[in-house]
Order: sequence, then structure tokens, then C-alpha cells
Amino acid sequence: MPISQLTFRELNEHTQDKDVISFLPFILNNDTGIISEAGLPCLADPGSKIVRLAHEHGISVVPLSGPSSIFLALVASGLNGQSFAFVGYLPVKRAERITQLKKLERYSALEKQTQIFIETPYRNKQLLDDILTCCRPETLLTIATDITGLNEYIMTQSIRKWKEKLPDLQKIPTVFLMQA
Repeated sequence: MPISQLTFRELNEHTQDKDVISFLPFILNNDTGIISEAGLPCLADPGSKIVRLAHEHGISVVPLSGPSSIFLALVASGLNGQSFAFVGYLPVKRAERITQLKKLERYSALEKQTQIFIETPYRNKQLLDDILTCCRPETLLTIATDITGLNEYIMTQSIRKWKEKLPDLQKIPTVFLMQA
């Protein structure tokens, strides 16, 4: 079907739960797909609201995936892919973010689990500074930027080693993975 014959509706982080119901008549009467600019719909993406609505109304959900920077970063990290948690965005406030980072590092050490998190590109530097400040020197950190892009960069090394030389993450989509 030509793209000009398709109907597009926007769902984003600002869409209120009460407004999601307005999608129902359309998804009940049409084959519907969710496309995400973030990789996989519903993963670091509000598409889960539509998927939940579909399930509530007995609509079959068939996942089809394209590249997901989160999973591609995990695959390329060399960190534990058998046990991992995607924790999404960390708190914006620095004190809360540091508390969360320490908690994730402790849990990673206890469970041997890779912790995966992301940040908006304009706050990458602050997050990286906090990781380097509060995490143990031997903890492994993967920095994965611009995945599948022209300037793709994926590197895993210890916090101690990262302190020697840092990549420029300013305004670049980045996935962070940590394993203690």
C-alpha cells in the first residue's frame, strides 16, 4: 500500500491515558501498526498504551521488530545477556540519580545482572559524570552511541579506564549499560 494511503496518528509521552481510548475505533476497524522513532515500540516508548488497549479488546498483537538500539547495545557490549534489566530513564535530579546509580550497581553485583539505561541526549554528560563519580572503579560500563548510524560507537571498559578518556556524548543518542 502506498504510504500516501496510510493514516497516521501520533502517540507520545504527552498523550494522556484518557486520550488513548480515542484510538480504539480505528484499531477495531483497521489493521494497525505501531512505528517508533526510538527502535522497538513499547520499549522506551509509549506504544505499550495502545498494545494494552488492543489486549483489553481482544485484538491480536503481532510483534515485528526492526533494530533496537537498546538490544543492539546489549549484544555488542560483552556484558551479561542472560540476565539484564532495562530501567529506562534515571531521575533528573542529581541526588536521586546518584542514589539510583548506586542501587543499580549494588543490584548488578548481587545478581550478576546487566543494568541498561538511557538519557536524553542533552543530559548525557551529566549522567556520565555521575556514573564516574559514584560507581566503583572495577564496574564495567558500556557507552553505545548513534547505533546503526554513521558515527556508531560502542565501547565497554571499567569505570577506572573511562576516567582516562571520555567520548563526546553531547546531543548524541546514547545507551548506557553497567555490570558490577
